[in-house]
Amino acid sequence: MQIYTPPRTITDIPVIDLSKSLSGTDGDRASVARQVHKACRETGFFYIAGHGLSDDLMAAQLDGIARFFDLPAADKQALDFSQSSRRLGYEPPQRQVLDAGSAPDLKESYMYAGPLKPDGARDGAAIPNLWPAHLTGFRAQMEAYHAAVGKLGLHVMRCVALSLDLAVDYFDESFLSAEFAVRLLRYPTQTDVAAGNQIGAGAHTDWGGVTLLLQDDCGGLEVQTPDGDWIRAMPIPGTLVVNLGDMLRRWTNDIYKSTLHRVLNNASGRNRHSCATFFSPRPETRVACIPSCALDRPPLYPPITAQEHIAEMVHRTYGTAPG
Repeated sequence: MQIYTPPRTITDIPVIDLSKSLSGTDGDRASVARQVHKACRETGFFYIAGHGLSDDLMAAQLDGIARFFDLPAADKQALDFSQSSRRLGYEPPQRQVLDAGSAPDLKESYMYAGPLKPDGARDGAAIPNLWPAHLTGFRAQMEAYHAAVGKLGLHVMRCVALSLDLAVDYFDESFLSAEFAVRLLRYPTQTDVAAGNQIGAGAHTDWGGVTLLLQDDCGGLEVQTPDGDWIRAMPIPGTLVVNLGDMLRRWTNDIYKSTLHRVLNNASGRNRHSCATFFSPRPETRVACIPSCALDRPPLYPPITAQEHIAEMVHRTYGTAPG
């Protein structure tokens, strides 16, 4: 259990402008890669600006999230993720325990998924997503965001590859055609930490490759620094937050960080909405130390498949795999 202690009010999380890596020269891309390398080594978290997602698309996504969670409880419960072998659909509050030993998280969520295509497009026909029946425009918005953020996620992974002095497409084989999930989240306001160290989302690391987070202006995301302090990752308009997952930590032999973070919505007086996109490699991908990351020390982790790692984390946070 990570006993809650208040965070510092300043932030040490860098902001990286991706615009030149999207359309610039090799030198521009190398400059962005150096910034990514520094952030991945020091914090495992960074904001991205100049990422190509329009303000209108991001605002419409946050509006769709609010409309979904405002549905009557019966409509949401009809989409309960216990019906899905892939944990897709609606998850009520207090279903998951991200921080072992703490009380269950107060958040509620909804998750949908689709495969990543080379151009960032998606084809959701084969994915058994549980869509709400009577929420006008919701599915179209969610799929539009999925397509756009998919293209961006692949670009971020390519920036990570360059940051490690690897070929730009080093991770492509692992991620192209992989199904990636978008998780909508609502965190109720709470004045303080509840009994049992209960907060919106307990301290945890993410499981996959990278996570791209769209958040509203409520605040509440907190990140642990290498020295053990907690800092607030305050919303910055127009940006997304990127954090590394456990698989990148394993791939890089702990050179890059998979950082503890948590959520406590205790300042805004209203529900906090966010949208986390999880980029994980294909289930059969063998996650083993990149050879250039083992030059100074032997590999710290045995090889594991992406599916094995995800299954273990589901077991830890849910007790058993849902469904």
